[in-house]
Amino acid sequence: MILTGIEDEDKWLAEGIASIQHNAFYMHRALEANNLRDALKCSALMLSELRTSKLSPHKYYDLYMRAFDELRKLEMFFKDESKHGVSIVDLYELVQHAGNILPRLYLLCTVGSVYIKSKEAPAKDVLKDLVEMCHSVQHPIRGLFLRSYLAQVSRDKLLDLGSEYEGAEDTVMDAVEFVLQNFTEMNKLWVRMQHQGPVRVKEKLEKERSELCDLVGKNLHVLSQIEGVNLEIYRDTVLPRVLEQVVNCKDELAQYYLLDCIIQVFPDEYHLQTLETLLGACPQLQPTVDVKTVLSRLMARLSNYAASSADALPEFLQVEAFAKLSSAIGKVIETQVDMPIVGAVALYVSLLSFTLHVHPERLDYVDQVLGACVKKLSGKPKLEDIRAKKQIVALLSAPLEKYNDIVTALTLSNYPHVMDCLDDETNKVMAMVIIQSAMKNKTCISTADKVEVLFELIKGLLKDLDETAKDELDEEDFKEEQNSVARLIHMLYNDDSEEMLKIFRAVRKHIMAGGSQRLPFTVPPLVFSALRLVRKLQGQDGNVVGEEPATPKKIFQLLNETIEALSSVSSPELALRLYLQCAEAANDCDLESVAYEFFTRAFILYEEEVADSKAQVTALHLIIGALQRMHVFGVENRDTLTHKATGHSAKLLKKPDQCRAVYACSHLFWVDDQDGIKDGERVLLCLKRALRIANAAQQIASATRGCSGPVTLFAEILNKYLYFFEKGNPQITSAAIQGLIELITNEMQSDSTTPDPVSDAFLASTIRYIQFQKQKGGVMGEKFGPIKV
Repeated sequence: MILTGIEDEDKWLAEGIASIQHNAFYMHRALEANNLRDALKCSALMLSELRTSKLSPHKYYDLYMRAFDELRKLEMFFKDESKHGVSIVDLYELVQHAGNILPRLYLLCTVGSVYIKSKEAPAKDVLKDLVEMCHSVQHPIRGLFLRSYLAQVSRDKLLDLGSEYEGAEDTVMDAVEFVLQNFTEMNKLWVRMQHQGPVRVKEKLEKERSELCDLVGKNLHVLSQIEGVNLEIYRDTVLPRVLEQVVNCKDELAQYYLLDCIIQVFPDEYHLQTLETLLGACPQLQPTVDVKTVLSRLMARLSNYAASSADALPEFLQVEAFAKLSSAIGKVIETQVDMPIVGAVALYVSLLSFTLHVHPERLDYVDQVLGACVKKLSGKPKLEDIRAKKQIVALLSAPLEKYNDIVTALTLSNYPHVMDCLDDETNKVMAMVIIQSAMKNKTCISTADKVEVLFELIKGLLKDLDETAKDELDEEDFKEEQNSVARLIHMLYNDDSEEMLKIFRAVRKHIMAGGSQRLPFTVPPLVFSALRLVRKLQGQDGNVVGEEPATPKKIFQLLNETIEALSSVSSPELALRLYLQCAEAANDCDLESVAYEFFTRAFILYEEEVADSKAQVTALHLIIGALQRMHVFGVENRDTLTHKATGHSAKLLKKPDQCRAVYACSHLFWVDDQDGIKDGERVLLCLKRALRIANAAQQIASATRGCSGPVTLFAEILNKYLYFFEKGNPQITSAAIQGLIELITNEMQSDSTTPDPVSDAFLASTIRYIQFQKQKGGVMGEKFGPIKV
């Protein structure tokens, strides 16, 4: 049976573990018998299993841990001189006679640990001796684990401040030198591991090599734990030596891991004071090293350090942290020519995040980061990489989230240039983020200049799409976008009328390019915003001082032009409504000619553009309702408009619609709060005309369907008669009401009338009202007295 590579390894590992267990068993028996010679012999045989070259790093680690556990028991035996009867000095010499170099060195490290604890020799001499003798093993895996064992057993015996092993001549530098020397050799061995094994399994070996990174990194952790390693030692010795090894090893995995390890294990204040040295190594790394992640983590740690203590902020200014980080990022991007755009942008996102945390007041720093990003993206086509686009959105969103104020972002000159690098779809996404930020923080944009910048930023939502993209337009998303723009327009305000007019002009300039799809969403809020200004200026005219004085007449002229554009893009009903709103505002400002012009525009739209019969009915009732509220018109203008309204009412397609529009026109001739508009005769004419139309409707229904239908229209007209009767119209008499009631009664008794519960209930309610007024007494009771129901 031929075994596969994996099965071979498992077999060899099992054999190695079995051998270790076998020799460990006899070693334990020798230890129990206090037989030093046999114990050393069995332990050497046990450790010989670590000489194998057949195992992968992962499997070798399992074998090493089995041997490590046994060595700890052997160390306990060596500590008790009474058991083996040999001095530690002699024992240190004795183990050096082991036959094979690898078992010899493991035993030497174990005895050396006990030797240092005995204090019979200076710790620095023993440690120096051990670290130099480990040079004898140059096989990458065997040497790496041997030095890892040395680091493990010597960890609590380093010469540190207050250490029990610190001698008169011993200094912290001796401990530092020992750890650095061991680290350097371990890193060399670790890097050389990539050349072990066949090329076909290189990826697997590289993965296993990455799993052993902690063996090397533990040395840096030990250095960070030495209390005597102050800033001076770290700056002058530790960091330069470690970085030298990082740069010179020219290994992608090692460079990335070790730099990250430096950032994670040493104190933040050390990083801050040695920033230039640390950053200087970044451009020297291999092009494939993920520098952006390393630098991002460094900036994140420094940001947290700044946030944790206000006392740290002067240090950042003193060492010019921003300038150094910005320069280093620029050099890295310049050096790594193959770095993808997403990597470069991610670096700028991290730098911006650092800036906003550490120097939030320095908007020039923020703008500088955005400018550097623009420089990197300039001359390149629109971004297509989804990850890069997300990073740009993150970059642009960061100032909004930090300052909670879109106005601050508007002062950044490079902000629009970064947005220009986005494709149309992502530009829209970012525009929505900007609008949502403004709405969330209830930001008021109060100057025309800022409005210009803001609307330039969100131009992706304001301009009409290309013909090719219209078919792909999502209707729900489009409505949400345009409704957001509409809400934004309502947030533009300034107490100064002149500035508010400038804002109106600025917004109008941008939204008028919106096309037929957008104008129905964006014009109405702009109109109502302008009408709010008109009512504020109510009563003012041309006698206003200022560079560009805001007067109601000037605003109405702009409104007229704005709504006219809306009427030309297939939204005549909406334009008509806005004309009527403007007419009412002109009425409040006592501008008769302006109000008349708006009504004229509304009638023209009605006659030329509103074709749907239902839309005509709605539009006509809106015109009648608005015209009734007008008080500014003279007799001639009012008669012209009311004549138009009544004329159009009688021309509606359906008789019921005609009837209702005609009796609605009766209110145009009798307005309670205007004494000059109480023409009883014309009211009566409208009601009689409505009655004739209702009767004609009954006859048409009877001729076409064989039944005249319900008496709803008659009941509605009866209510109008009662209204004007109560208001004191002399032309509306009790006899006329009585005659109408009898007409309705006869119609209901007719065989051709279709029963209708709704109409019957409506009529019954009207009759009850008449009875209530009759029983009420007083003047109203006398008026209603002659009516019999």
